[in-house]
Amino acid sequence: MTTAITIAHFPVIAQQNPQSQHEKISEGVAQFIDSQIKINQTDDFADNLQIDVTPVDSRITIPDCNRPFEFDVDPATLSQSYLTVRVSCNDNNWYLFTTARITRTRTIVVTASMISPGTVISSDNAILAEIDIKQLRHTPYTALEDVSGARLKYRVREGQPIQSNMLCFVCKGDRITITARASGMAVKTSGVALQDGVIGDSIRVENSSSGKTIVAEVASTQEVVVNL
Repeated sequence: MTTAITIAHFPVIAQQNPQSQHEKISEGVAQFIDSQIKINQTDDFADNLQIDVTPVDSRITIPDCNRPFEFDVDPATLSQSYLTVRVSCNDNNWYLFTTARITRTRTIVVTASMISPGTVISSDNAILAEIDIKQLRHTPYTALEDVSGARLKYRVREGQPIQSNMLCFVCKGDRITITARASGMAVKTSGVALQDGVIGDSIRVENSSSGKTIVAEVASTQEVVVNL
């Protein structure tokens, strides 16, 4: 089976100065890679890309091309750190291969200092920073308000990405409000969390009035919700 190839045209115009033409091809390769990665992005996060194209060897003669050069890449490699791009001119069947190194970073919330277990996250101990996505193993947070009020489960060093696995918005043993919703109505009662959870998690909680254990969704640092 033949692997599909992504092809794009960028207006790289031949110049009298050969070195200038080499540089323009490298710029075209960087623009092409940037566009292809963004087109093929599949998650909800927008990564920041640093694209370092290997300079075209100045000893290579680049012929005049009366149409824009074509850039081709295997789409299956777009998630990798190193890409090989084919640059060609259909006017004269000329082509060359060049490579580029891709560094992907994301603006996320990180610790501003060493933080102890049980510490409440706030703007005093968390900041935004550019982090290589290779360091991320769990869901990161991209806004300080998204983690404000949560507590750390264990000690974290300075500059550590704050991810969902290290937090609890509701922690085991917390006294919380249980809100039961049905047909536009809401009934509130008190309860105790039997599990840790971040916002959106379903955890077991105990109804303090009835003693029954139910499963509810964490809505905030003080409330869980049951939809009846």
